[in-house]
Amino acid sequence: MTAPVLTPRDLLARWEEQQSAYVAHRENRFEVMLDVLRLHCPAEPTVLDLACGPGSIADRVLARVPGSRVVAADHDPVLARLAETVLSEYGDRATVVDADLAEPGWSRRFADRRFDAVLTSTALHWLSPSQLLGVYTELAAILPPGAVLLNADHLRFGPGHPTLAELSARHDEQVRQAAFTAGTPTWDAWWTLAGQLPDLAERVPERERRFADRPPQPLAPLPFHLAALRTAGFTEVGTVWQYLDDYVVFARR
Repeated sequence: MTAPVLTPRDLLARWEEQQSAYVAHRENRFEVMLDVLRLHCPAEPTVLDLACGPGSIADRVLARVPGSRVVAADHDPVLARLAETVLSEYGDRATVVDADLAEPGWSRRFADRRFDAVLTSTALHWLSPSQLLGVYTELAAILPPGAVLLNADHLRFGPGHPTLAELSARHDEQVRQAAFTAGTPTWDAWWTLAGQLPDLAERVPERERRFADRPPQPLAPLPFHLAALRTAGFTEVGTVWQYLDDYVVFARR
C-alpha cells in the first residue's frame, strides 16, 4: 500500500504536536492572545505575526477572527515557505514576508502598514538582550497608540528563584517524555518530515547558511522583557498569562 502523501497542512499539524511537547499547555497561550485581540482591538484587526514560523498564530487568527488580516514575518526560508503555502488558503487576507529581526532596520518594510496588534510565540528568545531591546524599540516606533504586543515564550526563572526553576524544569521534562512516549515527533523528527516536501527541502541549504553563525543567546528573564518594553516606549506592560515559567507578556503602545 502506498503511503499517504504528506501535505503542507499535515506538516503544520505535526508542527503543532511537536511544539506542544516542548511547551506545556501551549494552546492556552493562544487562547489568551485571541481573547486580548477580540476584547481590545477592532472587530477586523490587522495583525503582525512576528517570527511566524510555519504560521501557527496567523492560521488561528485568520480562522477564528472573521475579517482579520495578517502579515506573517520570518527569516527562516523553510518555515516561511510552509507558512506561505498554508496561509494561501485565506487569499489576500494573509501575506508572508522575509524579515531578519537580528538586523537593525528590519521594521522599515512595515512602515506603511498600520497594525492593531503584534503577536509572537516561542521566538524572541533566539535574540540577544540587546537585539531584543532593538526589536521592541522598532515595534514601538511603527505601532500606533493603543496597539498591543503579545509575546508568548518560556522566560526562565533566575538565580533568585531556584525552587521555581527546578519545578519548571522537571515539569518540562515530564511533558516531553509523555509526548514522545505517545508518538509525538521530536524537533529533529519534524525536520526529517519537512524534508519530504521538495518545495521545502530545496530551501534547507539557504536556511543553514542564514543561521550558521547565530549561536544560542543568553536567556532574558521576565523583568528584562518588562523593562525593555518600557524603555522602548510602550506605555503599559505586564503579563496576561503564566504557567510556571511560560508567559504571555503584554505591552500597549
